Amino acid sequence: MEDKIEILPVSLLEQHRDLVHELRQLASSLRLEFGWHYLLDLVWIINQLEIRENMQVIDAGAGTGIIQWYLAQQGASVLSIDRMSRTYLPIRFRVRYSLTGRTEDDLSSISRTVLHQIGDQGLFKGLTGTAREIVGGLTNRKKSGQVVIYSSDLVDLADVPNSSQDSVVAVSSLEHNSPKILQQVVVELMRVIKPGGVLLATLGAARDEDWFHEPSKGWCYTADSLKQIFNLSSHVPDNYEQYDALFSELRGSDELRDNLASFYFKSGDNGMPWGNWDPQYQPVGICKVKRVDN
Repeated sequence: MEDKIEILPVSLLEQHRDLVHELRQLASSLRLEFGWHYLLDLVWIINQLEIRENMQVIDAGAGTGIIQWYLAQQGASVLSIDRMSRTYLPIRFRVRYSLTGRTEDDLSSISRTVLHQIGDQGLFKGLTGTAREIVGGLTNRKKSGQVVIYSSDLVDLADVPNSSQDSVVAVSSLEHNSPKILQQVVVELMRVIKPGGVLLATLGAARDEDWFHEPSKGWCYTADSLKQIFNLSSHVPDNYEQYDALFSELRGSDELRDNLASFYFKSGDNGMPWGNWDPQYQPVGICKVKRVDN
C-alpha cells in the first residue's frame, strides 16, 4: 500500500454495489442514517483497509458511526474514540456487539443505561423501547469482534501505547479540527500505529484554497495543504486535476440526492441545509502508511 490522496468519485457506489447494499442494511438495522457523502467515504476506506480477524483498529471521531460496527462484524477489535460522551450508548448497540468502556464514565453498565433511558422517556416508553432494542439486537447479533468505547480528544491519546494499532480510520471527522490542531492530531494518530500500518481518513476537498464550511463546521483542504498536514511527500499522487469534473458528477448524483438523511430536512445548520441538494464541497480520502523509519 502506498500513500495517496484521492477525491472520491461517485462511481465508487456502482463499482462496489454489494458493499453499498450491505452498509445500507446495517445502518437500517441499527437505526442510523448516513451523512450525505458518507457512503462514498465508507466504501473508499473499507476497500483500502486490509480487514482481518482480531486486527486492532482505532475509529477516530467515531461517535455512533457505522464503520466501527461494520469492522467489529468482520472480527476486528475496534477502539472507538470520540470526545463526545457515549456513557449511555443505546441498548441496541450494547446487545448486538461485544462492548466495553475503558472506564464506567466511558460506558455505563446496562442497568444504569436502562434507568437513564427510563428517566428520559418515562417508565412505560423507556421499558418498551428497551425491550424492543433488546429483541432487535439479539435478532441481528452475529459473531463479532470487540468495540471499546474511549472518551478522549484525538490530540492526546495518553492511554494508547506507541505502535499498538494496525490501522486508524477516520470518517469525515478530522476536518472539525483547525488546521494547526489537525497537524497535531495526525502526529498523535501516527504514533499509535504499528510500522506498516495505515491511517485512512476522509475530509473535505478545496480546489484553490483552504476554506471553512460553516454549516458542517468543517475545513476543506487543497492537495498541497493535505500533503503538509499529513506530512506526505510532494510527489504523493492525487487527482485534484479532475476536481471540476468530479464535482460535476457529484452534483449530478441522483442516488446521493434522493437518499438524504431525514435530519438534513430539520435544520439549516448542517452540511445540506433544510434538505436542499446543493453540495458545496466534495469528499477526499487520504491514505498514509507508517514506514519503519517514521
